[in-house]
Amino acid sequence: MRGLLRAAGAVAVLLLAGCAEVPDPSGANDPYESFNRQVFDFNHKLDKAVIKPVAEAYVDVVPAPARDGVHNVLVNLNLPITFANDLLQGDLERGSETFWRFAINSSLGLGGLFDVATTNFHIPFHTEDFGQTLAVWGVQEGPYLVLPVVGPDPPRDIGGQIGDTVMDPWTYWPHIRDKFWWSVGRGVLSGIDLRARNLDTLDQIERQSIDLYASIRSLYRQNRNNEIRNGKPDVSDLPNL
Repeated sequence: MRGLLRAAGAVAVLLLAGCAEVPDPSGANDPYESFNRQVFDFNHKLDKAVIKPVAEAYVDVVPAPARDGVHNVLVNLNLPITFANDLLQGDLERGSETFWRFAINSSLGLGGLFDVATTNFHIPFHTEDFGQTLAVWGVQEGPYLVLPVVGPDPPRDIGGQIGDTVMDPWTYWPHIRDKFWWSVGRGVLSGIDLRARNLDTLDQIERQSIDLYASIRSLYRQNRNNEIRNGKPDVSDLPNL
């Protein structure tokens, strides 16, 4: 599910860029393209048949303030993972921001329902995951891979998801059955939340793209690389002066 969320978030990059086809800065690195396109086609049909209609119904039925509250809670639940990865990357400043965001929103924000850390304390928000941490440690992405339902999920990010599961305090819920339903419910709600927030954007991307698969692959990579650099400019290809 996390791969799907990152792919959906990457769509905003294309919208801001204002063009339909964006070159992949890292090259295709897509040796399983035939398989990936088949899975991508399945995911796209699943989105049209199920995920998008559910997200549209969610928007129609649930008022915007309630949707914002749900989104805030979901974001707050992920902050312990972000905090752990901040520390693993040696970024104490961002780790401190994450710690205080979680402490403030979990208490004054009523379990994260309200983003008090932003509105009242002006603490910047960011996300980190173990896939990003592996990249910071020098682990290469590996071949591009698309998984059913999950979406783009290269080997480094698959390993990252395993690491995030270990770091997630909810992983250690004492009752296995309750933990299973909690994990499923949280994952499904997270997917609906993000799909609902990108309804218009994804429609625009699909209208503009000549090859939707290639566009999403490029966007995923650019967005992922931007996350790894924490939004800093890419200077890796600049000449030495």
